Amino acid sequence: PDLSGYEKYRLGNVKYNISRIHVTAVEFPSASMSFIPGSGIKLVIANASLTIDMNWNIRTWIFKDSGRSTVYISKVFVTAIFSTPLDNMDYKSISLTSCRTSSGEISIKPNEKN
Repeated sequence: PDLSGYEKYRLGNVKYNISRIHVTAVEFPSASMSFIPGSGIKLVIANASLTIDMNWNIRTWIFKDSGRSTVYISKVFVTAIFSTPLDNMDYKSISLTSCRTSSGEISIKPNEKN
C-alpha cells in the first residue's frame, strides 16, 4: 500500500506520499528453523537484505518535489516463534507467538528524473 501523511516542523508542515512500492530483491543468506518440543517452531533469519523501489513526493508551503528512489536495507535479523497447539478435533493450527526484528543499515539512492 501507499504511505502518506505529514510531519510538523517549526517552519511548517511537510506532506509526503510514497507510492508504487515494489520489492525488487530479497536475500536470506542465513535462515534456520528448529522445533521447540511441545510448543512450536522457532525461525531465525540472520543478515538478510532487501531492495525496494518507490515513487515519492513531498510538499511544503515553500516548495514541492517528487522523484523515484531505491532503498537498500541490510543486516536484517528476524526471530519468530510460532505455536502449534493441538485442539480437541486433532486439527493443527499455527499462530505467531512472538516476533523480533532489527535492521542495521538503510541506504536511500535517489534516481535521476526524466
